[in-house]
Amino acid sequence: MLGAAATIYGLVSVRAALSPHRPVWRGRSNTPKVTILKPLCGAEPESYLCLRSFCDQDYPEFQVVFGIADPSDPVLGVVQRLQREFPQRDLQILIDPRQHGSSRKISNLINMMPMVSHEHLVLADSDVRVEPSYLSNIVAPLSDSDVGIVTCPYRGMPRRGIWSTLGAMFINEWFMPSVQVAAMSANPSFAFGAGIALRRQVLMQIGGFEAIVNHLADDYRLGELSRGLGLRTVLSDVEVEVAVAETSLRALVEHELRWLRTIRAVRPTAYAFCFVTFGVPVAVLGALLCGGGIAPTGMVVVTAAARLLLHGRRRWRRLPAWQLLLVPARDLLSLALWVWSFTTRRVRWRDQEYRVSKDGLALLIART
Repeated sequence: MLGAAATIYGLVSVRAALSPHRPVWRGRSNTPKVTILKPLCGAEPESYLCLRSFCDQDYPEFQVVFGIADPSDPVLGVVQRLQREFPQRDLQILIDPRQHGSSRKISNLINMMPMVSHEHLVLADSDVRVEPSYLSNIVAPLSDSDVGIVTCPYRGMPRRGIWSTLGAMFINEWFMPSVQVAAMSANPSFAFGAGIALRRQVLMQIGGFEAIVNHLADDYRLGELSRGLGLRTVLSDVEVEVAVAETSLRALVEHELRWLRTIRAVRPTAYAFCFVTFGVPVAVLGALLCGGGIAPTGMVVVTAAARLLLHGRRRWRRLPAWQLLLVPARDLLSLALWVWSFTTRRVRWRDQEYRVSKDGLALLIART
């Protein structure tokens, strides 16, 4: 049964990833004025190109508000460069260190709200890079009054190095396929910091950003609260890039444990059974428990083939042969981290340590 479950999930995830069936939204001629909110903390090698992509949009009228807590943050220089490069754009900088709860990111967004000029809002993390059509695509579904949140899928773009590659594989070959499988259901429940669009009226109805300032999974909670108003969550047909910058095994493990423990907090039942999604090692374990044989071995082969298809679906022609060996290694690491995620509710986010409560609240327990 274990091997069969892993095989079935592998096939379903491939189908969902290769043909996600996200409809192109009608009525894209509707282009309301938009404010893009970019909470920032720190500068990375990709910061300029990522932030620049939000300024270079094929969209008639929009504002970008950059929020920074520390005036000595090097990312300020990046934003000032963009202001010089795009003098025709409405690019605003807010520097405000006030903390309103355990989430520094959401505190930043709360501080930025007085500078918002428009009723349609788009939120995106600092490490996201988009195409010029991004804004028109993600805003379009909001023309339907029963849509509360629009969010978009994303793909990890690694730097050089094995740890960054493994981090991108976690996103591209485990997390996003699981989201696309969930999107096949009638009532999907997700929202991602890589890209969220909503109306300011909806944000105010759920209590503003103050309602999620103590939540680690703030993006998920934002979608959950909007669905509580009877509004739908829409998965956009636009995909964005997220820079994956893990430089060590420790950084990779800390990041993914935070991710996994957050999912465990907000979706405990589903998370308890998600071990079947870890592909090759689960199929092998199922075959061993069955004592081997043609059928269990065949399931391992089919599961491995599905995983390889997920790994290489975008780039077969330029896929290094050595990366094929990373597929079972990636699955084994994911399974090990899933087991580890049950040992404690502690997570590390930047330079702070939190305990994630059962309802997803982030409780600060240490500061270094």
